[in-house]
Parts: sequence; structure tokens; C-alpha cells
Amino acid sequence: MPRRIYEDYAYGDAARAECIWPRPQGDWPSLAEDTQTEVAIVGGGYTGLSAALHLAQAGVQVTLLEAKTPGWGASGRNGGFCSVGGDKRGLSAIRKRFGADAALAYFNAQRAAIDLVAQLLVTHDIDADTHSDGELKLAHHPRMLSDLRGDQSEWTQYGVVADLIERSELINRGMNGAFHGGLHVRVGFALNPGKYAAGLANAARHAGVDVLGNSPVKKIAQTYAKYVLDTPNGQLTADKIILATNGYSTDGVPDWLTGRYLPVQSNILLTRPLSDAEITAQGWTTDLMAYDSRNLLHYFRLLPDRRFLFGARGNISASVQGQAAMRARLSRELGALFPVWANVDTPHFWSGLISLSRDLLPYAGPIGDWENAWAGLNYHGNGVAMATWVGARLADMALGQSSVLPVHTRTLPRFPFPKLRRTYLHGAFLGYRFKDGPPPR
Repeated sequence: MPRRIYEDYAYGDAARAECIWPRPQGDWPSLAEDTQTEVAIVGGGYTGLSAALHLAQAGVQVTLLEAKTPGWGASGRNGGFCSVGGDKRGLSAIRKRFGADAALAYFNAQRAAIDLVAQLLVTHDIDADTHSDGELKLAHHPRMLSDLRGDQSEWTQYGVVADLIERSELINRGMNGAFHGGLHVRVGFALNPGKYAAGLANAARHAGVDVLGNSPVKKIAQTYAKYVLDTPNGQLTADKIILATNGYSTDGVPDWLTGRYLPVQSNILLTRPLSDAEITAQGWTTDLMAYDSRNLLHYFRLLPDRRFLFGARGNISASVQGQAAMRARLSRELGALFPVWANVDTPHFWSGLISLSRDLLPYAGPIGDWENAWAGLNYHGNGVAMATWVGARLADMALGQSSVLPVHTRTLPRFPFPKLRRTYLHGAFLGYRFKDGPPPR
């Protein structure tokens, strides 16, 4: 029986009602009758749109089915960090498990993912308000400085410039807050995620993709050498399918997907535009995208319009009350880390679903033993670049050009007791908060 693991609130418009990012304009008609296509793509976020665009450019007939409108999910409401990531293990752990060659291949994929986004912005003339020369990791406790030094050594091994910033230098670099040092990793950039999603959607449609909105897929069945996708108003029959629903997936659609992803709510609080005096008083003048060293990390950046974006994870209840509690928590933590802004108005707050895998690695590969069927998901809250790249690689697979990616195409493990996997977050979040310690007061 198809089911989702959060309350309906997580999958409705209320969770993103205050999101400031623009959504793709225009008419996105729904599937209104039974029809056929070469490749059906389920999901209109970065993964699905990238796969659709690359396939259409290769001359393939593509139909994309989105439950709402393109970019409605996490792709259109995230923090806009186009950076290395996609996993929660790190290169050293990947190297120990898979070997040095696989770790290097995974690192190269991360770099290629960022380059692909940059290329798509230029090729399709997408103005996504880009800024930030790389990203900044900040030590939330003095003990984390040794970790930053270890990170610096790790990045150096892979040819990445990473500058260690002592605490005494943070204020001189316009990075003042309740932090004990930082590491500036010069890879990646920030962007407006809504403008990027809209640009991809328009580029895909211009390339010939039939992008259909308000067409949630309720069932996927294999019939002989075809796949039949049921939506409320029609069936789509396809030779090949790509599943690209990530945190907005549904257990049972198809059965293989059940328990192979764990949605987690990520949340963003946004201030009103700050004055030059307020920015100077706090001493946070950098335009770098940044995050701290907590397990339940905060991520933040000063937007080009001078509003401050402040995000975090940690809420489990998907409800009006849960959203209000998380908004209050983020407001307190914003004030703790940036005291001068403690009483600044924060008129916007929204949440969305990222997704984790059991082994904390992204996935791009076959849907079980189905032929001509692939899935891409589980980017661990860092999917702007990785989801775009995975979409392109899924297109390669559908074209018969590639079938194996180190790390990405391992067998995707299932969480034990899948129906209960959301409850795992209670213990995990409590443990993380204990390890991280409270924000400064």
C-alpha cells in the first residue's frame, strides 16, 4: 500500500508558504489522457529536470511527471549551496570502505557536479544571483579546530585550496559570530535555487520535454517490456523510467523504493533586509556561504539583497505546531550565534524534505532487477550540484552510455523496519544535540 512517512502537512503548500524563491512561471498542464513515451521521469526537481534536459538534447522523447509544479519540492526551497557534498560520510570514510580509486572518483564527481551547474547557468542564460568563492566551515567549539585542520589536510590531498582562519582573524575577514575559527574551502558557489530550478524547467521544455505538473504518480507497474505509470487522470506507458523524487518519494511506488530513503525536514529562517549599519555592527560582511561544525549544523549566508538566510535541521513533527516550534528554535539560535541580530525581524520561515540513505551515501543506479529503470536520490541536504550531476548520469544510463558509478551504484540498503524509520530520528537528534552542546547564550 503506497504511503508517506510524514503527516500531510509536509507534502502541502503550507510548509513552503513563506518561501521567497521564485517558482517557474507558465502553464504546466497535467497528464489528461493515456499516452506513451520513450522515457518517463517521475519528479520535477534538479534530478528529474537535469535528466530530462540531457535526454531531450540527445534526441530522446521524454515525458516528465511532477506531482505539483517543477521545483515545488526541496529543489525550489533550499539554501542555494552549490558545493561539494551529497554524502554524510566524508572522503576518508569512503576511501576506507571503497578504496582510494573510488574516493577519488567520488571527489571528481563532486567537482564535476559544481562545474555542470555553472555550465548550465551559462548555456541556458539563467541569472541565478550567484556569489561566494567557495564555502566556509566554522568551528562551533574550540575542540573542532583540530577537525578543521584535518579537513584542510584532506582537501589539500585532492588539490583543493583550503585556508585555515584563526579565531582572531574572523572579525577582520567579516566573519564575526560565536565561532572559534574557520576553514575557507575554495570550491563551489551560492545561487538562488528557485531561479535555477525555473531555468532548468524552461530549458527542458525548450529542448522538447513534455513537462507535466499536477500529475502525481500513484503506481508504477511493469508490463512485459513496458512500464505503466498511473496518475489521477491518465496512464503513461514508457519504454524506460527514471525515478527522481528524493525526499518526496512514496513507499510502494515502486515496492523497491520502500525503506531505501529517509526524509528529514530542513528549515530556513530569513531576516528582513539588513542595513549597512546592522551588518557592520555584527561584523558579518562576507558573502561566503557558510555552515558550522555541529552534527545538526546551521547553514547561513548573506544574500545579495542583504537579507540573512539561516537554516538548520532537527524538527520531527510535520505540523503547524512543529513548524512554529522549529521557527522559535531557529530564532533563538540565530540570536545566539549573531547577537547583534537577535531582535531583527524574521518575516519568512519555511521547510522542505531532504533525504538520507542508510549508509549515508547518494544513489544513482538501477531500480532493483528492473531493466531500463533507474533512480537517483539521497543527497543528504546537499543536492544542488549532486542532484544535477546525478540527473545527467541517469540520462547516460538511459542512453546506454554508462551503467556503473563508483560509490553511487552500490546496492542501496534498506532501513530495517521501514515503517518505523522516522522514529530513528528521535534518538539520533537527541544524541547529536548532546554531542554538539548548546548554542552560546
